[in-house]
Amino acid sequence: MTLDIRVVRTDDDYEAWRRVRLAVLPHERSDTVEQLRRSASRTRLLLLAYLDGELAGHGSADLSQVGGRASVTPRVLPAFRRRGVGTALLRTLADHAATLAVDRVSAVVDIPGTGDGAGSIAFAERFGFAEVDRQVEQVRAIGTEPDPGPPPHGLRIVTTADEPDLWPACFDTFGREVLADFATDTPMAVDAREWADDWPGDPMYLALDNDVVVGCAGLIPDTDKRERAEHALTAVSRSWRGRGLASYLKRLTLHWAATHDVSEVYTWTQRGNASMRGLNAHLGYANGQTAVVLTHPLPL
Repeated sequence: MTLDIRVVRTDDDYEAWRRVRLAVLPHERSDTVEQLRRSASRTRLLLLAYLDGELAGHGSADLSQVGGRASVTPRVLPAFRRRGVGTALLRTLADHAATLAVDRVSAVVDIPGTGDGAGSIAFAERFGFAEVDRQVEQVRAIGTEPDPGPPPHGLRIVTTADEPDLWPACFDTFGREVLADFATDTPMAVDAREWADDWPGDPMYLALDNDVVVGCAGLIPDTDKRERAEHALTAVSRSWRGRGLASYLKRLTLHWAATHDVSEVYTWTQRGNASMRGLNAHLGYANGQTAVVLTHPLPL
C-alpha cells in the first residue's frame, strides 16, 4: 500500500480537492477553482491524498477566523477510511498549523442524520481533541415569498452591487461590533481584508441609517447546485436589535431566492445564538445537521 500526500498546486489539483469535499459533504456548497485560487495565502495549506494511485482524501489547514487558533480539516472518501489516510493528513496539517504562531488547533465535524459523523468524532478524540462548541444547520424550502415592502423605520436598503465601497468601509464600525458579539467559544479574529473578501454574499443587502450601515443579510449561491444557496452573514447593529430589522432583511433574501430559481436555502447558527435560531424558526426554517467544533493544544 502506497500513500502519497501532495500539495495542491494546479487547476486539476483544485478540481480533485473539490471532488472530495462534494463527495464527503454533499449537503454543502464548495468554492469554485477560481475562488480557491483567489483565497490562497501564505498561511493556507491544501493537500490531496492518493492511496495506490487513487484519490482517497484531501485536507486543509489555515489560521482560523476564531481567534488564537488554526483550523485543520482532513477528509477521507468512504471507500478509503480506516486505512491510515486520515491520520497521515491530520499529522501533516497539524505540523503546518504549528508554524502559524498559534497555540491551539480546531476541527469541525458534521453529524448528519446518517453517515460517519460519530466515527469522525471518535477519530478526533483519539488524538485528544475535545468539543468546545456546536452549530446547527437550519434549512428553509423556498415557495412563493412575498416582497417584504419598504424598509422599517425609514431606513434605506442597498446592495453591495449598487454601492460596492460600503461593505469594506463599514468594517471598523458595523463589522467590528457584530463580530465582537458572535456566540463563539473564543472571540473572532477577522481583519479588514477577510471582511471585505470572505463575508459578503451575492446578493448582499445593507440597511442604512443616514448612510451608516446598521444591518446586513445575503445569500451565497451554490455553483454546483444552482437550486440551493447558503446564507451569508445576517447581522444588525446593537442599537437596532429587537426592532424587526433582521427579520426584514432575511425576508428580502427569501424573496430574492424565490425570484432566482432557488428552491432551498440554509444557514449555520452557533449554539449560543438563541435569538437568530429563534428568528429562523419563526420564518419557517427546520433544523438539519449538527456540526461539532473540537480543539486541541499544539503541537498535536
